Amino acid sequence: MTRRKKTFPCGHKGFGQVCHRCVQARAIFEQKQKLKRDWEASFNQDLIDLRNLPKNVVIKSRQIIQQLSEEPNYRIFHGKRLRHNRFVISIPINRSYRLLCRDCGQFLSPEAVVSHEDYNMVKPGNR
Repeated sequence: MTRRKKTFPCGHKGFGQVCHRCVQARAIFEQKQKLKRDWEASFNQDLIDLRNLPKNVVIKSRQIIQQLSEEPNYRIFHGKRLRHNRFVISIPINRSYRLLCRDCGQFLSPEAVVSHEDYNMVKPGNR
């Protein structure tokens, strides 16, 4: 008695009751969807809106905000006060993004993460 491969409705061929390639592909797809839903849900816990930023910028911003809540020394992140408004502090995230915080005396309040181009528009005199 010889076994014959059968053709599944998906078009794949095999010996089993179900197409294992499609089952495996479906499991990988569902795992990716779960990770995506978890990533989207993580934005609900942020103090500022980080949704439209690249993933590496979001991760680093969250790390800096967390560390600033524990120790409000912005200088360890190479942060600087703006010249035209000394209560606003700019902390570089990477070459293209800056975290803007407001100095509230005893703590720093994160306000926004902006691109370098938008950051240049915040400063007066730059057009």
